[in-house]
Amino acid sequence: MIDWSVYVVTDTAMCAGREVPAVVGEAVAGGATVVQVRDPHAAARDLVALTRAVLDVVAGRVPVLVNDRVDVALAAGAQGVHVGQSDLDPVSVRTIAPGLIVGLSVSSVAETRAAEALPVDYLGAGPVFATPTKPDAAPATGLDGLAAICAASAVPVVAIGGLSAAHCAAVRQAGAAGICVVSAVCAAEDCRAATEELARAWS
Repeated sequence: MIDWSVYVVTDTAMCAGREVPAVVGEAVAGGATVVQVRDPHAAARDLVALTRAVLDVVAGRVPVLVNDRVDVALAAGAQGVHVGQSDLDPVSVRTIAPGLIVGLSVSSVAETRAAEALPVDYLGAGPVFATPTKPDAAPATGLDGLAAICAASAVPVVAIGGLSAAHCAAVRQAGAAGICVVSAVCAAEDCRAATEELARAWS
């Protein structure tokens, strides 16, 4: 059973000169329960190396997923992959990599209902609020939209988009299984303390 409660997504630029694996190590020590490696600007070879370095730091304590790249997840030995609506579809992901955890991004109840027919383990719902991490993302769902997505989903939902520890109670009340953050940890001065705050706020 995967604990989705504190889901941290990496952002190489936001780590501001700090090594991504070091930031991940601090986040896991602080209570992160899932880590997703995301660097859309990295070459495949560099992304494999980064994912392997993250896996070494995590040392099996929590699942490590890769954003978008099934090939990278397989090559690095990650536990899963997270895909968006325009990425490789979950059926194809399962065909290529039947053993991986598969997550899918959704931003509406319609996409959530469509996902019922797909072999996904969880959904990433959002953006709940507008976020600079993905300026071209779908319109913000807000907390009411998040609640509607959670109610329509047959699998766990993690909320993402402009979220911080201050939103944990509302996100949990909306029915989400976890809160997914990027800048709240990667851009924090003390990544471990920021993750500890998230974990406390969630529980």
